[in-house]
Amino acid sequence: MDLIFHNTKEVGDFVGRVEKYPFHMDLFRGSIVVDAKSFLGVLNMGLNRIIRLKVYAEDYEDMYQDIKQFIVSQ
Repeated sequence: MDLIFHNTKEVGDFVGRVEKYPFHMDLFRGSIVVDAKSFLGVLNMGLNRIIRLKVYAEDYEDMYQDIKQFIVSQ
């Protein structure tokens, strides 16, 4: 799924929400890959850019609902 963050508050809110889930997840932009639970890593991806989220879990519906506000509509 694709995400976008417009400011550092949104990045902090996102990281705070995903940290509570036990599975691993990464963010991708071009050739850059960072841990989605790392505030500095996510911030390094840049603001106002579309970032791809990869979740390494079968069932992440609860997490999806938690981060819905950051998901870019397709």
